[in-house]
Amino acid sequence: MKIEMKKYIQIIPVLLFVFVVLESCSKYLDVVPDNVATLENAFSRRIEAEKYLHTCYSYLPKHSDVDDDPAMVGGDELWRFVERTGFSEMARGFQNKVSPLGDRWSKYFNGIRDCNVFLENIHKVPDLDDFERNRWVAEVKFLKAYYNFYLVRMYGPIPIMDHTLPVDVEGNDLKIFRTPVDACFDYIVQLIDESMTDLPMLIIDPTREMGRITLPIAYSFKAEVLVYAASPLFNGNTDMVSLKNPDGTALFNTTFSQEKWRVAADACQEAIDICHQAGYKLYEFPGSFQYALSDVIKTQLSIRNVVTEKWNNEVIWANTQTNSTAIQRLTTPFLDPQNLDLTVTRGELSPPLKVAEMFYTSNGVPIDEDKNWNYNARYTLKTATASDELYIRKDYTTAYLHFNREPRFYANLGFDGGVWYGQGIYDDQKPADLFYIAAKFRQRNGYGKPGFGTVTGYFVKKLIHYENVIAKTGNEYSVVYYPSTIMRLADLYLLYAEALNEAEAPLDDILEYVDKVRKRADLDPVKYSWDNFSTNPSKYETKVGRREIIRRERLIELAFEGKRFWDLRRWKEAARELNLPVKGWDLLQQDADVYYRPTTIYSQTFGLKDYFWPIKETTMNRNLNLVQNIGW
Repeated sequence: MKIEMKKYIQIIPVLLFVFVVLESCSKYLDVVPDNVATLENAFSRRIEAEKYLHTCYSYLPKHSDVDDDPAMVGGDELWRFVERTGFSEMARGFQNKVSPLGDRWSKYFNGIRDCNVFLENIHKVPDLDDFERNRWVAEVKFLKAYYNFYLVRMYGPIPIMDHTLPVDVEGNDLKIFRTPVDACFDYIVQLIDESMTDLPMLIIDPTREMGRITLPIAYSFKAEVLVYAASPLFNGNTDMVSLKNPDGTALFNTTFSQEKWRVAADACQEAIDICHQAGYKLYEFPGSFQYALSDVIKTQLSIRNVVTEKWNNEVIWANTQTNSTAIQRLTTPFLDPQNLDLTVTRGELSPPLKVAEMFYTSNGVPIDEDKNWNYNARYTLKTATASDELYIRKDYTTAYLHFNREPRFYANLGFDGGVWYGQGIYDDQKPADLFYIAAKFRQRNGYGKPGFGTVTGYFVKKLIHYENVIAKTGNEYSVVYYPSTIMRLADLYLLYAEALNEAEAPLDDILEYVDKVRKRADLDPVKYSWDNFSTNPSKYETKVGRREIIRRERLIELAFEGKRFWDLRRWKEAARELNLPVKGWDLLQQDADVYYRPTTIYSQTFGLKDYFWPIKETTMNRNLNLVQNIGW
């Protein structure tokens, strides 16, 4: 049903073309050139209109790019050198309203404007058949929904711009209000629903069209939007009771609605059905053509490659505009001791100690709940034996914390003494030949070298393609490119489990999709793991306990994929997690007995105002009907 938006429509004048042309990694993203002078020219022929379509795509954010995606280094999941700026400054609490870090208000409203121009003029193209025209319209409606969602996720309630304004409109008519957040979500969902009729199930021409919007993408995105709308940040958030427009209109409905969770659960189920119909399934590494790999390494590669193997059968939507080469160079440690000249790998994006402690034990339960794992001894020393040598280098002394952990721990993280599979050495039947991390002070991967090296004692392995190769000589590093994942099936499964739990569905239905994700990570089902190994075996029997299990499963499964930053906010857990100190090991030490002392790197602070971005002061001054977010 089409919603009524009259009071809250934001309208922007059509100007002569001033297009934001963003860097693209895909042929289909050639955008409108600067010398196109009029709307008539832009929609005079199919070839020109297609360029305008690509302009609408060009506003997509560069997911996983540390300079464009706040979710990478703007929270607590990855830490950088103090001298690095950008979103790292946001993580340190230096957000401001004069020049907000990562301000996207103008960018995405420009994107929405260009989407509106396209939708209002595409009917003029004479040599465009109806089938293709309808598909393009569907794609642009989806993109418009996505840009609105990105703004709502950042700023909360926003003005809604559903069409452009004639050029002769008076300036006072541009003084528009923010729209209540429930109406924002309704509008976004309406646009997605309108797009679904004419989107293709699959991309038929991968060479030209990978990255364009499909029906499974639309269904999955709708599910995500509705989960956000049902989450505590937007559903009954009493902290936002004072956020009102100047005319007194409340921008948040502070009454909790469980029905929103039921609607979200239905949308997740529909999305899963469509994805299964299209052939999506949880990725598993098929094995090596050259080596008979162990189950240990195959499981780790299933976890790593779901991100780094481009267009694998779990990836629903990936962003071709992100240059994964850059983040791989930033995160790869200096592995090969034979090449002392190598400086193109930096290993500088460092997970803190609390992320290492977040992963389960090998029994599939949290380290502080496993009755067979010595939590109190986690910082003591232990020496690896032959039974550990596919995880930790044999005879290496490291922290007890690094032993008997789940496969995702070893697939996600590099650590002092930890084995790093791949990078040109693939025979895991010879574990002594595999690369490993040496991360104490001034060791190969340790602190003390200007410009690169860990700042916590940990490295990100998950984002590095295992077939990247460091040259034996010369400053060369061969990197396998992959597009950044926006949505994959495991993400959708866990959204569904979360929504079912909040909607109070039957226990077995809730745990079914959590267990599917755990099985790929070679873990037993939730019931079995908690019944047999947890000090709190009845945890999964309560809604609150299941909520904790499902949320932790998301944080583990989707680590370093840009989800934690937003999930902590929508759950209203950021005020707890982002007020904990960021810790690592004592990096100035060379000996294991003093290196493995937890050391505070930075004491983060996060308050109510930090849940949403400030609207830039100059934007506020131009439109006196905009109200600033709380605390700014």
